[in-house]
Amino acid sequence: MSTRPCALVTGGSRGIGRAVAVRLAEDGFDVAFCFRSGSAAAAETARLAEAAGARCFHEACDVADGRAAAGFVQRAEAELGPIHALVNSAGIVRDNPMVLMPPEDWSAVIETNLTGTFNVCRSALLGMLKRRAGVIVNMSSVAGVYGHAGQANYSAAKAGVNGMSRALAKEVAGRGVRVNVVAPGFIDTDMTTGLSGKAREQAMGLIPLRRFGSAAAVAELTSFLVSDRADYITGQVIQIDGGIAL
Repeated sequence: MSTRPCALVTGGSRGIGRAVAVRLAEDGFDVAFCFRSGSAAAAETARLAEAAGARCFHEACDVADGRAAAGFVQRAEAELGPIHALVNSAGIVRDNPMVLMPPEDWSAVIETNLTGTFNVCRSALLGMLKRRAGVIVNMSSVAGVYGHAGQANYSAAKAGVNGMSRALAKEVAGRGVRVNVVAPGFIDTDMTTGLSGKAREQAMGLIPLRRFGSAAAVAELTSFLVSDRADYITGQVIQIDGGIAL
């Protein structure tokens, strides 16, 4: 029986989610993660986590489906034990100016990025509250703090994650559970590789550090917030954005 605590990461097959899952494995956690598509990418995340010494459980799950999210959490705990750390990183984009945005693209982004975060938090929370221990890190975006043109759906969803997390932090602090938010700016992931050269150049001009961040840097911040080194930090939205919001 493993004595390592369990961390659960949504959206763990690639990008920030993968970086977080692997970093937490390196930090001494067993790791459960879910993904919506891309089983080959998920297998690679599992390989990297296991190479770091972790037991790993992973399966496909659409976190926007509350019943599916609850089932995934239940199976992860049956396999690896009680969840100590939860990192919600699952997210999608469907960018368009609002006047051109199909209602289904609005709904899809809200359901995955905001309702999906709610679904997994709610499913994992009861056990944390009973044990009077646990930590949640929800992945947001600077778009949720300041808004991005052409991303009304994404900005709204991430602003919702920020508000929900602050409220939740107040609800559960008395039971020993901490809740924080990491809000990245432009990070080199699959989500940003689709930017045209011109769009990338324009974005770079907005960033005082004149570069995109790395998924590893986001994982480093998440690792800190999950750890006991951050045991007096809760209810915070921490931006990691190269200074774009200055």
